Amino acid sequence: MSANRRDPASVNAADGQPPEGPVVVTSGLTKRFGSFTAVDRLDLSIARGEVVGFIGPNGAGKSTTIRLLCGLLAPSAGSATVAGFDVGTQPEAVRAHIGYMSQKFSLYGDLTCRENLRFFAGIYRVPRDVLDERMAFAISMAGLEGREDALVGTLAGGWRQRLALGCAILHRPPVLFLDEPTSGVEPQARRRFWDLIHRLAGDGVTVLVSTHYMDEAEYCNRIALIDAGRLIAIGSPGELRAQQLGGTLFECACPAPGEAVAALRGQPGVLDASIFGDRLHVLVANGGADTIVQALARAGIDAQPPLEIRPSLEDVFVQLVERTERARSAA
Repeated sequence: MSANRRDPASVNAADGQPPEGPVVVTSGLTKRFGSFTAVDRLDLSIARGEVVGFIGPNGAGKSTTIRLLCGLLAPSAGSATVAGFDVGTQPEAVRAHIGYMSQKFSLYGDLTCRENLRFFAGIYRVPRDVLDERMAFAISMAGLEGREDALVGTLAGGWRQRLALGCAILHRPPVLFLDEPTSGVEPQARRRFWDLIHRLAGDGVTVLVSTHYMDEAEYCNRIALIDAGRLIAIGSPGELRAQQLGGTLFECACPAPGEAVAALRGQPGVLDASIFGDRLHVLVANGGADTIVQALARAGIDAQPPLEIRPSLEDVFVQLVERTERARSAA
């Protein structure tokens, strides 16, 4: 690519690049629906070109937070700015500077790929003199060369999602919000989708993505763990895995994992026990592997010797959520 020709996905000042400093900032951001608080005093700062993952259970407040940041919902309290615009007082300006993909497929299945692209280009007011270039980039990014006139409803899920991403960035937004974009997409297609996300981030696009998949969280620069509308932890995958869980984590293979978990939970020194495939992950407060061996022996369960392991993101997330819930119950 020549120095004078820009990648259609790139962002620069002429395209509405946000000012220097954090691109997404929230301060005490809160959203209530009657007596229910969906987002609870969220403080967050995201830099230009950063990929931040929102991880949390259903109902944690991830989608509501994204809708607030897109200017689709008004905050009940607190504030947020996106690309320099206030989501409460300038929602239309916010929406003009973002790309958004919902967790439900957003394209029209009875239109062709080309027709969908032209439709969204019109919504985003893409200049006519760059329309063909932008559409060609979106088709190439989705891997749909030669299928421009295929009905979108006939495409595989991975192709549809990549095309939807192409539609969301036709206007070169500096900020991209993705709400569970790979839900129901096969693993190989999910990996290709994430390659596209990092390509965009490399061009300066700020990306906030919510996901249920812990393996996807590893692709993010930082991960925000959300539970009951609150931010309970944020950091890089390595930083979160290094968090102290309050004990030592062990793994052991067991022929009857369900019975073993039931036998371990509630035993002195055992903080938690969970099933991971054909193995157990057991968090022990004091002692060590002997605590697990003795508890299983008392229950008449034979298992391989436990091995100390490094916590996974899922281990960390489960423990942090449970710790937060215990604190909330004690309050």
